[in-house]
Amino acid sequence: MEQVFSYIISLGASVMMPIIFTIIGLCIGMKFGKALLSGLYVGVGFVGLGVVTALLTNNFGDPLSAISQIYHLQLNVFDMGWPAAASVAYNTAVGALIIPICLGVNFLMLITKTTRTVNIDLWNYWHFAFIGAVAYFVMDESLAWGYFAAIICYIVTLVFADITADKFQGYYDNLDGISIPQPFVQSFVPFTWVINWVLDKIPGFSKLDIDAAGLKKKFGVLGEPLVLGVIVGILIGIVAKLDIKKILFLGITMGAVMELIPRVTKLFIDGLMPISEKTKEIVGKKFNGKRVNIGMSPALVIGHPTTLVATLLLIPTYLIIAVVLPVNQFLPLASLAGLFYLFPMILPYTKGNVVKTYVIGLVALAVGLYFVTDMAPDFTKAAAAVYAATGDQAAKVPEGFSAGSMDFASSLFGYVIYAFTKYLSWIGAGALVVVTAALMCYNRMQIIKDEKAAAQTIRNK
Repeated sequence: MEQVFSYIISLGASVMMPIIFTIIGLCIGMKFGKALLSGLYVGVGFVGLGVVTALLTNNFGDPLSAISQIYHLQLNVFDMGWPAAASVAYNTAVGALIIPICLGVNFLMLITKTTRTVNIDLWNYWHFAFIGAVAYFVMDESLAWGYFAAIICYIVTLVFADITADKFQGYYDNLDGISIPQPFVQSFVPFTWVINWVLDKIPGFSKLDIDAAGLKKKFGVLGEPLVLGVIVGILIGIVAKLDIKKILFLGITMGAVMELIPRVTKLFIDGLMPISEKTKEIVGKKFNGKRVNIGMSPALVIGHPTTLVATLLLIPTYLIIAVVLPVNQFLPLASLAGLFYLFPMILPYTKGNVVKTYVIGLVALAVGLYFVTDMAPDFTKAAAAVYAATGDQAAKVPEGFSAGSMDFASSLFGYVIYAFTKYLSWIGAGALVVVTAALMCYNRMQIIKDEKAAAQTIRNK
């Protein structure tokens, strides 16, 4: 079983997901042609997303490294990007069986009414495997501790997916019955609740209610994500002291990324929606018409205009913050492509307000820099072990550096589980169990309350 799942995972998302979604489609009664087409759209979406984000990492890596050298930035935690984190996640004993174990946990939570999300976003299970793998190495290669950390993260994420589902579905069009059980995305929700509340208390701040459409109205063509992308790319080229040809190329490249991201995300929607609709139909029958959400990838919505604008504004600011923050040792380079995934669950609470979204993202990322810096020694240990065992180049840490990545290493959920495990051991484990149990109980009460309300509505009719 371990070898089967390891082999499937090694195929990568662009091959793995079409196979899985085609199988899921057939299992839920879709015709082969329709199931295959849905799976292929998802696969092509991952290929397209990989190509577009590679435009960022391949073309901006050298200029950003040049900026680091020109201005003598001494930051020794190397940005490995998400491929290194995924490699660490799936090339350990924890990652090998993470999918069947988490699916089992999901099933138990459904029948105990502690979640209403069916998480079919299987590729992103690597996030749970990653924190499990780090805990595994922190606790002297203890498989029990590794699975404990992964399962805690999985349960907390499912609960948050339920808590945020109504806001998510209310904000984004045509995504009824969808929730987002991806821990990196959901880990920004607590920041959003707190910072959004604080911003609402500041006199006059509500007047800065500018969404992406308002930005276009106010600034005309300069408010277009495409044009903003060109401007940011050119500015990075100028700061890196490149020649005019390279400066203009960076501008066009960043503009291309901003324009292509929404077009690529449409492929995910085209592929996932038929699966989602059929799954909702089947699950509705099995659960006697009770509400069940289908857990999908946040890639569905990263092409939202406000996400694009906020990402553009954050790229230069994130770099500046990384340089000036005391103690921080992490300079984000390869991880910049992951900034799009910061916002899917922030936007429903800020209602697309660019200013609020930007402030929340900036604070969350600034705090996340400390998470990455603190986790770096154990991330390095895990990456080194994986590289020694597999020779996977994604996990090779450059000599003289520690390993870091914004992708989930800067996540609130991941870091809290890591810190409680490393620094508090059994006391930390007990605290995590208590908090997780409390969240499950709260979620169960909400689910039962909603079911009673729905039943009463039906009786009244």
